[in-house]
Amino acid sequence: MATAGVNQDETLERQLDAASFKAFMMKNGAGGNANLYDHMTRLLVKVMEERPRNAVDVFEDMSRDVKRAAFEHKQSSLRDQRQTEATEQLAEQQQLLFAQTQEADQEDELVESGLPNVSELSWYLEQAGVGLAREEMHRIFLALKQLVDAHSLQRCRLWGKILGVECSYIVAEAEYREGEEEEEQNTEETAEKEDKDVESREDEDNENIPLPQSTYKPQPVMPKEDMGTGTNRCVYYVCKVPGLPWVKLPSLTPAHITAARQIRKLFTGRLDAPVISYPPFPGNEANYLRAQIARISAGTHVSPQGFYCIGEEEGDEVDEAARDSHEVNPDFEGIPSAEMAESLSKWVHHAQYILLQGRCTWVNLAMKPGDESNDEGEDEDKEEEPDEPEPEVGPPLLTPLSRDAEIFNIPPWSSRLSSTLIPQHAIAVLRSNIWPGAYAFARGKKFNNIYIGWGLKYVGDGYSPPVPPLPQKEYPTGADITEALDPTVEEEQELKEALEEQQADQEEMEDTDEEEEEEDDD
Repeated sequence: MATAGVNQDETLERQLDAASFKAFMMKNGAGGNANLYDHMTRLLVKVMEERPRNAVDVFEDMSRDVKRAAFEHKQSSLRDQRQTEATEQLAEQQQLLFAQTQEADQEDELVESGLPNVSELSWYLEQAGVGLAREEMHRIFLALKQLVDAHSLQRCRLWGKILGVECSYIVAEAEYREGEEEEEQNTEETAEKEDKDVESREDEDNENIPLPQSTYKPQPVMPKEDMGTGTNRCVYYVCKVPGLPWVKLPSLTPAHITAARQIRKLFTGRLDAPVISYPPFPGNEANYLRAQIARISAGTHVSPQGFYCIGEEEGDEVDEAARDSHEVNPDFEGIPSAEMAESLSKWVHHAQYILLQGRCTWVNLAMKPGDESNDEGEDEDKEEEPDEPEPEVGPPLLTPLSRDAEIFNIPPWSSRLSSTLIPQHAIAVLRSNIWPGAYAFARGKKFNNIYIGWGLKYVGDGYSPPVPPLPQKEYPTGADITEALDPTVEEEQELKEALEEQQADQEEMEDTDEEEEEEDDD
């Protein structure tokens, strides 16, 4: 009996020792959540699954593999992972600019394409004391080459750079070939037709529902000019940094020009940013940028007198369409730089003037579409009507700069020579005072225009935004309309007593008048 009790005590002690040993094995290590019990369990499972021949020899390696598989990498104890910076990402994107093409005749390709010599332009601008750095100009040249190759443009040049608060815009001016221009115009026409179809369907649905009809007639919408004419003669692409993709700016409408003339706002550098202003601008920053580019081009694109000429055919009169276009004069021999720096009459405007309507050509909004098909007698009667608006006419093409008006007693242009030490090899430089940042240079038969600025017009010493108009009165004020407060009981009693006294005084006056009349009769 005594031996049986001893055996039971030993088994209990062994069980207690095993439980304490298991608890010891399940303690977590100092470096993580792993413990010896779980590690041995995973290790034995791996041994049973793989069943290696020399299990005793590779037991330590298998234990190391089990630990490595359970390890979670959170932070390296040696060195943090290197993060790519914005400059490195930009360098990777600009690396494509320097990739060599497989075509052999690169010089012939440059001559056939409408890409100008930006390196030569950079040298002339450097002589004039304006422009961008050489490295940036070279990258812009490569970016323009990519733009021409991607869109097969007929002509492309560096228009300038418009500065922004967050980032700037590099602007490229281009012209499409004959076929591609019509395709874009057709896409816009199909979009307009779809909008009209949707409106007509909505009108048909509303015909069945009796709704009150408004007598308000909105002002007619000013039609925009077609692609390749007027303010939409050229197409503009922008990019923030050479190497980034070019973004095409939307076509321009007269509403954008009219609103841009009434506001003054800096660019942010984001094309989708809203333009918060008063009066409100009908579009985002891309539309505002396109409007400012058109205004700057119309006022600052100049050329030497005689470089361009208005196209005329022999024996025919020049029509209005020909007056709005110009062509290069093959007989131009150049003007000395000294003469161009001395006189503004040697420079002319070769861009069309933008009218108050926001277009380069005037449109009669009072004329209905069916008026053109009427008889000649009806047309003569309509011409005699006094309500017919007078067409607005701007200055013609190739107008000398000497006719430009001053602004705030400041001349519109400033001219000089690039060097007074060697004037025979200097170039004539022209700077606009109305649009600060617009420059032009000329030397012999070569000239160019560029703009580098904030895209704002000079408005004097200080700018104050227009005051909002006074709010309209809803109704006239008066005693008959204005509501009065109800009197109190005391005020009613006082008014009643005052009326009674007034009535008593009137009765006394009447009695005295009657007595005096009786005395006079006696």
